[in-house]
Amino acid sequence: MDELVTLSRQGPVAWVVIDHPPANALNRAVLGGLRSCFEELEQDPAIRAAVVTGAGDRFFVAGADIGEFAQEGPEATREKIADGQRLTLEMERSRVPFVAAVNGFALGGGLELAMACDIRIASDLARLGQPEILLGIIPGWGGTQRLPRLIGRGRALELLLGGDPIDAGRALEIGLVNQVVPSERLKEQAQALAEKLAQRAPLAAAAIKRSVAEGLDGTLREGLTDELDAFDRVFRSADAAEGIAAFLGKRAPRWSGR
Repeated sequence: MDELVTLSRQGPVAWVVIDHPPANALNRAVLGGLRSCFEELEQDPAIRAAVVTGAGDRFFVAGADIGEFAQEGPEATREKIADGQRLTLEMERSRVPFVAAVNGFALGGGLELAMACDIRIASDLARLGQPEILLGIIPGWGGTQRLPRLIGRGRALELLLGGDPIDAGRALEIGLVNQVVPSERLKEQAQALAEKLAQRAPLAAAAIKRSVAEGLDGTLREGLTDELDAFDRVFRSADAAEGIAAFLGKRAPRWSGR
């Protein structure tokens, strides 16, 4: 495991922490560390949810490593951007629900990483934005695609074309984050939220994630067809039988993941 990204466990919740001083910038090593962490937790059935955050209290991820951009040519940079896109798609299609604990600045690739998570909870000190246009470039890890899907075209273009970050309160107002909490309570609240998700039926959670991610790529009719197929698969599972029996028996369900 690359020391720039660490994986730890708190019960059924995995914590993926980016620790790349001074600003937790995304470079090739960090991307590789994230992929290793995600692959490990994906293969561990005891992990039912994951929190992604940055080390310290100032930076979630301040963006891509611009120095690495400057050193590499266009072809190498294109491949790194493509690798980042693949990583975010893998997160969306993972069986594991991801919570982004945005503890500080989430800019550029940092915001794109947070948007690839399923739910975002932010510190009241967080600032979020897509400043690529200030460098004469554009987002490459999904900023032009996920941001409009989350907050609408007009608000997304305001952030993308202006390049200025917004504070956590504004991010909550426009739907970019789901919750804002005092900075000193961020880890506690993120753990509590992830534990709640970890208690839900794992097959159903995975199917919901896939249906939402894939449905947004197509038409409503196509999405409904995929949803019906997913419903049928999950309904035939042992977990579905257990969930219905538990409801009728007025007891807590015991999920097996089968």
